[in-house]
Amino acid sequence: MRIRQFKDFLYRSFIVILITSFTHANIASAQGRGISILRDAEIEQIIRDITEPIFEAAELDKNAVATYLLNDTTINAFVMGGQNVFINSGLLLKAENVNQVIGVVAHETGHITGGHLSRFSEGMSQMTSYSLMGMLLGVAAMAAGSADAGMALMMGGQQVGYRSFLRFSRTQESSADQAALTFLERTGQSGRGLIEFFEILGDQELVPEKYRDPYASTHPFNSTRIERIRDTVQESPFYEAETDPELEEKFQLLQAKLFGYLKPLHATLVRYPIHDKGLIARYARTFGYQQSKKIDEAIREINGLIEDYPENPFFYETKGQILFENGDVEQSIAPYQKAVEYLPHSPLLRFSLANSLISTEQDKYLDSAIENLEIALGDDPRNSFGWRQASVAYHRSNDEAMTHYATAQHFLLTGNPRGAMINAKKATDLLPKDSPKWMKAQDIMMIMQANMSDQAKEAQEKRNDQSREQRRKERNRSIL
Repeated sequence: MRIRQFKDFLYRSFIVILITSFTHANIASAQGRGISILRDAEIEQIIRDITEPIFEAAELDKNAVATYLLNDTTINAFVMGGQNVFINSGLLLKAENVNQVIGVVAHETGHITGGHLSRFSEGMSQMTSYSLMGMLLGVAAMAAGSADAGMALMMGGQQVGYRSFLRFSRTQESSADQAALTFLERTGQSGRGLIEFFEILGDQELVPEKYRDPYASTHPFNSTRIERIRDTVQESPFYEAETDPELEEKFQLLQAKLFGYLKPLHATLVRYPIHDKGLIARYARTFGYQQSKKIDEAIREINGLIEDYPENPFFYETKGQILFENGDVEQSIAPYQKAVEYLPHSPLLRFSLANSLISTEQDKYLDSAIENLEIALGDDPRNSFGWRQASVAYHRSNDEAMTHYATAQHFLLTGNPRGAMINAKKATDLLPKDSPKWMKAQDIMMIMQANMSDQAKEAQEKRNDQSREQRRKERNRSIL
């Protein structure tokens, strides 16, 4: 892959790289203020259950569409950078039922199939090299674990750039609405949720634009548009169709988890009071107690859920997270192992287990940690945190070749071309020649060499421009 092609690849799919690394937590996000990516195996599975039927109805490759959850209290969802769908936590918490979220996802999918991202692409193509570098630095910061810093670098100017790029016209909105209703009908789902959600945001037209929720700012509303959708939805044979109750329960679990994790404990106990012994309320309180450092109460709640639902991998994962974050690292291994046992194909669960094994700093766990990391990285090779953990495990196992290989992968994904090139070179010297990993290390080395060469050329051109400008100023002074 030539370097310019590589840059184009990063440019088009920079959001995909955001998944590379955050924290060990069940819901993973950087600490501090600002926007961050939330990563959680259970939530991502539920979002896939919600979105994939829509993507398939839109005749999109469900494996090519990436969906991300942002830790942002504003009500918003948008598509960006190709087939990347972003959903704010604020939207999921505001929605009254899963059908409303399905309607929003269908609408956003309509923007993808309608080619409405071309305006964004045109705007991005006009960005200067400096702006592009800022975006890539944002990606690198997030990939290195500084999610808030990375999102600040990329989205700090959203009032000027981000929202204007994502602002759709009323014609595009109408087109996306009609596409959404088509997708819903193909899946046998009601469009009532889309109407309900738009009605929730309907009064935003009366609010000054700078105070509106971003969804209302970038997706213009008016009463005529909502009534047009209502007329079409009511004519659908699926208007009265009920949402799958199992999916609705999963969505309520998702909301409970987010609410307990993101909101203050007192708010969680108001919405999910202690006298409520139902599954949803107990799950919300588990995370509320955990976030408030009430570990005994959190363990009591999750142990009760595990006793009642002994084959739910995410309950074991939650217990592992609570123990790990409380400093009981070795005790967290067993519940993580149970989670992986019940859901072996989840890379995030294996990353969490491997992190616990490595964090014990006991060599007896290294083989198991490496095994889980290799399986997880095979399914999720863009996870830079996983590569960093792998480099630690290989180093402690005295596997020099794989230490350099994993480190090269980590640096490649976190925007350190020199570090990637140096470690890739060392890996090629030590790995079996012509093996798959040797060839991958060769690719990394050549890409980074070309990248550094391009950077050197650009730096030289900049110096030449400065020199010419200096000579011009000297000539002007001599004339004067």
